[in-house]
Amino acid sequence: MSDTLIISDLHLSQHRPDTVALFLHFLRERACGAGELYILGDLFDAWIGDDNILPPVPEVVQALRQLTDGGCKLSVMHGNRDFLLGSDFARATGGKLLPDPFVADLGGETTLLMHGDLLCTDDLEYQQARKLLRSPEFIRDFVSRTIEERVQLAAEYRRRSGEVVSLKSADIMDVNQQTVERYMREYQVRRLIHGHTHRPALHEFQLDGTPAQRYVLEDWHEQTGSYLLVDNQSIRQEAFS
Repeated sequence: MSDTLIISDLHLSQHRPDTVALFLHFLRERACGAGELYILGDLFDAWIGDDNILPPVPEVVQALRQLTDGGCKLSVMHGNRDFLLGSDFARATGGKLLPDPFVADLGGETTLLMHGDLLCTDDLEYQQARKLLRSPEFIRDFVSRTIEERVQLAAEYRRRSGEVVSLKSADIMDVNQQTVERYMREYQVRRLIHGHTHRPALHEFQLDGTPAQRYVLEDWHEQTGSYLLVDNQSIRQEAFS
């Protein structure tokens, strides 16, 4: 079995050139030797539509295409920042878009993959905003605007989101354990992997009397990132710099 790599929350943008460079280096030097790469949301800090060709989109898409042309499978899940990733992006990169949640066989164990925002059910304001932003009406109106208008709207949304987050307690923005267990029961799994919260950790607990694990992926920074490595012997987090 080839290695499977899992990452999330890179938040690539033209304002984070070092993180973009780190990710491109990761694709060339590490991911190219893997069997599959899962990106569980927020690859981009904002995705304003598949017709966007502003930096760093072209170089990232090209690098992902080189990865898949080299034989590595690519699976991408929407995040709360890049939920507008569409079929044109998938075709251009040679990858596939995953629903959230998604069940995968990783190292012989059925595993639930999620971005993670659906688990933060204590943040009622966010969950309401999530429904609005992903509604067909909002999306239709947003993508009908010019690239320049969309860039400005996305920047304004990020600014407002940052202000709101600064006023919320850390507990409200973290996952709800009961929600975690509900999803795991629904999909009949004992292992869950997600990102979104930027709180990397391994949580071990009992689910209906059976050991269960929840892996939280780390967000990437200018000089360092990390990935979850799954093979037929183990699952572990490894750093990349």
